[in-house]
Amino acid sequence: MNQIAKVDYGPEDAAHRAYLEAGERLAFSIGNRGPIRFTDDGTIHPEILDAYWRCGFYVFEGVLKPDELADIEADFQNIRDRLPVERGAALDAKGRPALDHGLTAPSLFWSRPLGDPFGGTALAGGRHPVKMFEPQAAADAPKEVVYLILGSLQFSEAALRVYGHPHLLAVAAAVNGDDFVPFNEALFIKEPGRGASVAWHQDGLTHWDSPDWDQGTHGFNFMAQLYGCTPANGVWVVPGSHKRGKADIRKMVADAGTERLPGAVPIVCKPGDVAITNRQAVHGSFANTSTDWRVTVNFGFHRRASVLGVTGGGVHNAAAVYDAERIHKRARMIGYGIDARARRFPHETPYAYAPHAGETYRWDADAKAGVRDYNLDDLSI
Repeated sequence: MNQIAKVDYGPEDAAHRAYLEAGERLAFSIGNRGPIRFTDDGTIHPEILDAYWRCGFYVFEGVLKPDELADIEADFQNIRDRLPVERGAALDAKGRPALDHGLTAPSLFWSRPLGDPFGGTALAGGRHPVKMFEPQAAADAPKEVVYLILGSLQFSEAALRVYGHPHLLAVAAAVNGDDFVPFNEALFIKEPGRGASVAWHQDGLTHWDSPDWDQGTHGFNFMAQLYGCTPANGVWVVPGSHKRGKADIRKMVADAGTERLPGAVPIVCKPGDVAITNRQAVHGSFANTSTDWRVTVNFGFHRRASVLGVTGGGVHNAAAVYDAERIHKRARMIGYGIDARARRFPHETPYAYAPHAGETYRWDADAKAGVRDYNLDDLSI
């Protein structure tokens, strides 16, 4: 990976560095990290679930081993190599059809280096109400960089195999029930000295006023880390905010006098760690002025009851009513992920996804051809 010199955070540099250092100390003090552990009967250890529900996030340490990380890195380098030369271009730098050529679903998201493309705008339902500070990128930085890739399972078989990880799917079942359903998948790319910020937000849109709303209504995301993540390039979470309903983020920032929200905690990971983050938690990330890459294999899951018969939020694709047929079609990616993983890691016991009982999914050439634009069926609430 190319290294880029650290970029100064401008007039905010000293205060920002102090905030990052204090946040890192806090990250290791709140008791929400460790390996995935099971009880004697094979269920996720209740101490993990208790810490997740208390904080709104948890760091699972050492989930992905070096051979799997090498697979992910190879796919990531291939993806980078196939990106269009600029926004809207049909070709990559080698003159080949670009990664998103011929696709209908939204795939590539661009930003000015160290920018905040969503903050303070009406995009994504206006859920990023306050713009983050935008440091000045180096003079030789490109005009724009890709910082987010949606529908990532069609571009990376290694990411699909992470999606089928038996221990992570067991966590999904413990949190959302055995009949959990997909949300969406993405690659987040935080280039050193260039990576965009993601303004403070809560992910959920549709259920805030529901009479049966609770701390888990809008699901969660897994964030598997290829190179690890630091306070400078990682996601920050306001612990416990997933329990308190819709937050007034604009007021939170105004009261703090800065976008460095007091009490927020960074998700700090080593390569191969996987974080789980409640989508209702207030969270965000700063522009990456550090010298470290962050590449996150991101994928989320919902409770079936939160999705079935619900009209989607219209953020990741067109708003539609999510009926049983659509949920079943979208969940085929779970079956493909389980099979793809079993072929690569035959020593593991594959996860048995309850809604697929009696069905068979094979990750083969026909399946690969059939998942182009699969994220048109994302289940976004």
